[in-house]
Amino acid sequence: MNRTERLHALTETLRRAGPRGRTARQLAEEFEVTVRTIKRDLSALESGGLPVWGKTGPGGGYGLTERGTLSPVSLSATQALALHAAVAAAAQAPFSDSARASVRKVLDVLDPATRRRATALAGRVWVDTGPAPERRIMSALEQAMIDQVTVNITYGDARGRETRREVEPMIFALRSGTWFLAGWCRLRADIRWFALSRIRRADATRTPCAGHSIAAIGEPPALARSAEL
Repeated sequence: MNRTERLHALTETLRRAGPRGRTARQLAEEFEVTVRTIKRDLSALESGGLPVWGKTGPGGGYGLTERGTLSPVSLSATQALALHAAVAAAAQAPFSDSARASVRKVLDVLDPATRRRATALAGRVWVDTGPAPERRIMSALEQAMIDQVTVNITYGDARGRETRREVEPMIFALRSGTWFLAGWCRLRADIRWFALSRIRRADATRTPCAGHSIAAIGEPPALARSAEL
């Protein structure tokens, strides 16, 4: 068993153990490795975002917090490939880094054979989405949207002229293949659409938005829909 397969199997063992957990010694014996190797693997899982808890002393051990565990996931290789492809094609979308992290967590709980087949199939799907906005810019826009606070942006228009705006984020929208931030522009005192690719800088503030209704943006195009599943 290679390390990747062992990490996957270790995750499943901890999940099955439930609140009782398992000791490092028990895990080492199960996977036929040293206690030191098990502790290094547990540290790697925790660094990767898995909610591992550890208790020292008599009755101690390692386990997973209930709130952070995934229920058993059963996906076919083509379903896993669909997740791969959808996330790869959405590299310019808001929260794309969170989407990639989520897909990795889902793939981690698949059985090794399905995961290997899905990964092999993913090599047969190519996407060309063009350059994505800088992550630091997207992080600021995403946080402002989540917290509903204003964001200061430096925006370049079609002629390359830059203006500094304070914007109340209202929606992210994909229109004709281009991602936009639609929001209330305090400079223009009106709703404006900002192409994410033209935002040169973004800094979230602590100033609450005034609460403009999404309905104020107007009727969406006939084929537009929200991201609700």
